Amino acid sequence: MTPGAQHPNEPAAQPLRSDAERNRERIIAAARTVFARDGLSASMASVSREAGVGIATMFRRFPTKAELVDAVFADRMGAYADAVATALDDPDPWNGFVGYIETACAMQAVDSGFADVLTMVFPTAKTLEERRNQAYEGMVQLIGRAKATGRLREDFDASDLVLLHMANAGVVNATGDAAPDAWRRVVALLIQSLEAPARGVLPDPAGHEALYKAMLRAGQAGSTAPAPGKSG
Repeated sequence: MTPGAQHPNEPAAQPLRSDAERNRERIIAAARTVFARDGLSASMASVSREAGVGIATMFRRFPTKAELVDAVFADRMGAYADAVATALDDPDPWNGFVGYIETACAMQAVDSGFADVLTMVFPTAKTLEERRNQAYEGMVQLIGRAKATGRLREDFDASDLVLLHMANAGVVNATGDAAPDAWRRVVALLIQSLEAPARGVLPDPAGHEALYKAMLRAGQAGSTAPAPGKSG
């Protein structure tokens, strides 16, 4: 390209950046809609169609699905962390613990994508994972306090929270709009089973490392998406 041909392109740089930002916001808004409806199994192509942008534009803004998940759900993971903080502030740790479970499961129930997010790990989604870790640290404190009151069964393990969210996500995704309140009964059953005195003995917990591997594998499966073969 000759030097003289570069000048006409320079003034167009700023509008291009504005267009790129508008496309980014359209993609995020579309992803919120698609993921909330279809969960994280929804394809990047379905998001690009919802946003009205080409698949190549989608991958320019978000080269990986994990980056899109981070942009879409970081704020909701922040709200999830806030729910833990609210639970910690409750003067009755058992009430705080129950309130947290009900709030977190309700968040899953209204958004299939977030139902999945709580059962998956995305190591490259830095903001989302930082907020998840913040919430987890708070829950470990809350579990200890609830046990100290004698209301939470002693053999409950913090890793059981992952199983609880997996169970609720399964109910939410299976029942959908056919039985939209079914999750409430499942959560009530789970809460009642957690209250002391314990009735029976639980098997050994799966453990943090094993469940992390399961969540990581689920996140990797949910993030798999082929790069576009040609620009669009």
